[in-house]
Amino acid sequence: MDNRSVLTDYVRRMTGALMNAGVSAVVISPGSRSTPLAYAFASTENLDVYMQVDERSAAYFALGIAKASGKPVVLLCTSGTAASNYHPAITEAYYARIPLIVMTADRPHELREVGAPQAIDQIRMYGEHVKYSVDMPLPEDNADIHDFIDRHVSRALSVATTAPNGPIHLNIPFREPLLIDFDRATPTSTFTKRLTGVASLDTDTAQLIKDILAVSETGIIIAGELPVGVDKQAFWRFAGALQWPVLCDPLSNLRSEVPKQCTALCIDHYDALLKSGAFCDKVMPNTVIRFGTQPVSKSLALYLKKVRPSIVIAVDESPEFRDSLGVVTHHIQTAPEAIFPMIVDKPKTAYTELWARANQLATDVTNSYKGVAGDEGIFAKMLMEFLPAGSDVVSGSSMPIRDFDTFFRATTKDVTIFANRGTNGIDGVVSTAFGIQAARKRSTWLYIGDLSFLHDVNGLIVSRFHEVDLTIVIMNNDGGGIFSYLPQAGVTNHFEELFGTPTGLTFNHIAAMYDAQYAAVNTVEEFQVELVREKNKPLRIIEVFSDRQVNVQAHRELWAQITDRLDSDV
Repeated sequence: MDNRSVLTDYVRRMTGALMNAGVSAVVISPGSRSTPLAYAFASTENLDVYMQVDERSAAYFALGIAKASGKPVVLLCTSGTAASNYHPAITEAYYARIPLIVMTADRPHELREVGAPQAIDQIRMYGEHVKYSVDMPLPEDNADIHDFIDRHVSRALSVATTAPNGPIHLNIPFREPLLIDFDRATPTSTFTKRLTGVASLDTDTAQLIKDILAVSETGIIIAGELPVGVDKQAFWRFAGALQWPVLCDPLSNLRSEVPKQCTALCIDHYDALLKSGAFCDKVMPNTVIRFGTQPVSKSLALYLKKVRPSIVIAVDESPEFRDSLGVVTHHIQTAPEAIFPMIVDKPKTAYTELWARANQLATDVTNSYKGVAGDEGIFAKMLMEFLPAGSDVVSGSSMPIRDFDTFFRATTKDVTIFANRGTNGIDGVVSTAFGIQAARKRSTWLYIGDLSFLHDVNGLIVSRFHEVDLTIVIMNNDGGGIFSYLPQAGVTNHFEELFGTPTGLTFNHIAAMYDAQYAAVNTVEEFQVELVREKNKPLRIIEVFSDRQVNVQAHRELWAQITDRLDSDV
């Protein structure tokens, strides 16, 4: 068999094994050494192939697809520093439990560490930030190699999609020549199928949970970030039977499509409520059950650390359960859906009514909030209220996700919120938003700060290769707004140069370069006009100008109003 046939069989066998294991999307960055696999992916039917020339942005784009679809996504690049640029997104994927299949092409062994161009040490280059890493064998006409590929690729996918989900790394060396035979058929695999069993709770564990819920007099449910597609109806049947208040992080997506009969249980203002020490003292629970990650809210974290309920149940499908506060007393290793059928009927209590009354009071204050010139909160509030049913919205980290926590109210509308909260970084958010839109094919909004947008301007490149439907709302406060809320802001020495980091940049020229619909907004009235204006281009940028100092003061005054009302009326 000639070299081209051997190479073709090798990459065809690899792509076949990936598809057999559930892969349906691939993100490729161009490069020479990855040519055989790039050709194999591009010429494979029933495979969505995306191009992004910037590897860092490509990795976040793939992460967005995987996050939104819940399926493993392949990421392919050439050798050298191209592979290094994947690392930030791989780190996010590891901590956010996203199954990325990272495939880095490499020089053959004889060209490693001898000064060959575009050759770096790629063996286990992502360290502990991938769940599995293997240096694949060179292509050869060898039945043992064929068997290895068939089974090892499936094994790698199993690792990526077993709790906790996460990225894996296949390093794949190729010798030149790198061309394949497009007409050659895919070789038959000797491996049939990867099957995954469904875990369920044993009888004793199920009874223990029911007993705890039944005897608990004051309990709350905390819902952190949950996978897309979680059974909301089953969750609300569970919560509705318990009649416990549900503290819903915006990324739980339980604030949307809320059944009307459960609206009073959905506590969407808990972050503001728990800023009141007096209110915290009135609502100390003896039992907490948490689904998903620890929510964004710092107030909730401080509250749990202070109260230290006697029972805190973390429902987490991974043995590496998340407990940054050190308060969990029971870890139930299972998916949330295994708990939802455990219906324990309880009457509504004065405790639950206290939470509901306080939440309604905070809602009344927020509903009447008009904002001031330079404040970002009012724009977040307007966007949250405007979002049409069937929309997806991606939040930046730092201030944007906190404004979502403050202003995204419980609704019956179908609106889904995403964010990169594995490591809470501000990089790669633009690309993640494009990936989410590519996977879900819904009208998508990105709400992001100016520095985070600058971090991933190259993410816009993907709009030149693929159909997109994205509106980007940039809150331009000329710097890092989150730092104005931190103790550093009280020290005038070097604050602006080290933390505020103003750039003086605006983004009208970026919008023009990418042929995006653009608007500059300074007032509430102008923003209202842009929200209802017809979107006539695939990519739209709305740049909203705000003031960091004014924004901090306006937020603190809003929270103070809520606290004052709580202290006097609850």
